[in-house]
Amino acid sequence: MIVCCGEALIDMVRIKTSTSEEVFLPLPGGSPYNTAIAIGRLNVPVTFLGRFSSDFFGEILIKRLRANRVGDELIKRAVQNTSLAFVKLEKGKEPRYVFYTEGTANCSLSMEDLPPALPPETRCILFGSIAMTVEPIASSIEALILREGARKSADQMDGAPVLSFDPNIRSFLITDHNAYLRRFEKWIAASTIAKISSSDFKFLYPGLQPEQALQKVIAMGPRLAICTLATKGALALLRRNDGSVTRVSVPGISLPVVDTIGAGDAFHGALLAWLEMKGKMSRSALVNLSEADLYNALLFANKAAAIVCSRRGAEPPTRKEIQSLNVPEGKAAANKPTVKKAVPEKPKAGKPAAKKATSGKPKASKPAVKKATTKTATAAPTKKATAAKTTVKKPAVKKRG
Repeated sequence: MIVCCGEALIDMVRIKTSTSEEVFLPLPGGSPYNTAIAIGRLNVPVTFLGRFSSDFFGEILIKRLRANRVGDELIKRAVQNTSLAFVKLEKGKEPRYVFYTEGTANCSLSMEDLPPALPPETRCILFGSIAMTVEPIASSIEALILREGARKSADQMDGAPVLSFDPNIRSFLITDHNAYLRRFEKWIAASTIAKISSSDFKFLYPGLQPEQALQKVIAMGPRLAICTLATKGALALLRRNDGSVTRVSVPGISLPVVDTIGAGDAFHGALLAWLEMKGKMSRSALVNLSEADLYNALLFANKAAAIVCSRRGAEPPTRKEIQSLNVPEGKAAANKPTVKKAVPEKPKAGKPAAKKATSGKPKASKPAVKKATTKTATAAPTKKATAAKTTVKKPAVKKRG
């Protein structure tokens, strides 16, 4: 089972009515919340850990979780109001947000709200996003992941669950860059998987190229570090027990883009769901992933993000919809990943990018997604507003706040 913890809020999305009046439509959201929905729609066991308001917005959040097979047994209810995020969408631009989180139920998650132990079937804990920039929830989640990451058993490697971190940075919420960076690197060191967008890397390490930043991150401790690269797809580095690092990249998928809300969340959720479905959700299994397995996991995640971008709002696909999005056979072989020795603590200057596949465009089979009426764009998943890439064309992905 996967446990998702972090913010769950209401996105107030500005829209125009049929009479051209501007109104705000309340929609359930929050990056870890959307990721939990994405996992649930793929029929993978998942539950949410958090603190929800007892107001009517809190009821909306709970109802959507249950409707998508996400457990709520680790959710505490509170009298404080629900967090709100006002969202402005403009054609050709990333979504703009204004957050109202002070004193809200979600952001007031305290140490006392944490369960003394997680369910024994917990195999992965997902955390990150704006919850890690607000107190007391940031310190509470940090305590949880450090506690769970320190668990031991007869099998020292698999005594603890996989910890998967997505910072999903909203820079306007961070007032002290250096202070945040120190905590970010502490969370990275504790993580098993780090999924970071190229736009996040620009904020974190402005002097480094994305691959250099990814090398820096993998040297801090994670076994798997992934960077989503907008129109250039996604790149992953996998650190093995012998110190070698396997480098795998995937290109993107092109679908009509409606908006990019929730694309990075769908990518992260689909990646974790793939690992769970394939029996690879453990620390020992992760370090032994074959190159083909890692490629296929990234491809599956890119498909999910591309499909989300073809829809309005954070509406992740089902397993059947992802499987119906066909790509040419042999693509993985054409884009054979490269294996490199472990990078030193200080990353070398930009490594060569993985060879791009040259096979033809996918066959006419169309994915089971809503037809968009807007112009086709190509953006791959990044947290902020970038879609996932897989094989053929370039994808678009929704960015979620």
